[in-house]
Amino acid sequence: MYEVEQKYHLADRAPVEDWLLRHGATFHVACNHMDRYFAHPCRDFAVTDEALRLRRAGDEIAITWKGPRLSTASKTRREIELALACPGGRPSVEPTLDQWTELLESLGFRRVRDVAKHRQPAVIRWEEMTIEVVIDHVDGLGEFLELEVLADEEGVAAAQSRIASLAMAMGCGAPERRSYLEMVLDDA
Repeated sequence: MYEVEQKYHLADRAPVEDWLLRHGATFHVACNHMDRYFAHPCRDFAVTDEALRLRRAGDEIAITWKGPRLSTASKTRREIELALACPGGRPSVEPTLDQWTELLESLGFRRVRDVAKHRQPAVIRWEEMTIEVVIDHVDGLGEFLELEVLADEEGVAAAQSRIASLAMAMGCGAPERRSYLEMVLDDA
């Protein structure tokens, strides 16, 4: 699958939330994410434009690899995400984020940075496509709007088109091409 995403800085989230509600978006329960990024022991992910992260969202832990960006028009990239711990498991048995970190570090990966965010997810139907919408408050960076569609290879162009159309209808400015990790590292 390919992640097709655009991100926009928000000066004020209230008008965006209002617009989404007026246009039929369905909001889900807000949640906190802790994303922990790693450097590969043998190649530079900054050069290859890849990312490896562990994510804790509530009781869930997942590992995600994001491949190089495939488009200059949007953040389109191959993504593989696998659950490592799920709700309903026995907490005394399921590994924690720190234990998964210890495993990766033991294999030669180096912890780069944690990015904490509070997320307000929603979905909206736009031009016959369901688009995931997230309003993020990212510690140290501020507020952002993300529009995302997971698509197979044949659906990438349509996803890019629908996201661009939705962003234009919402009055979004220029997209932010950098990841949250890149922004945090640039501000450091």
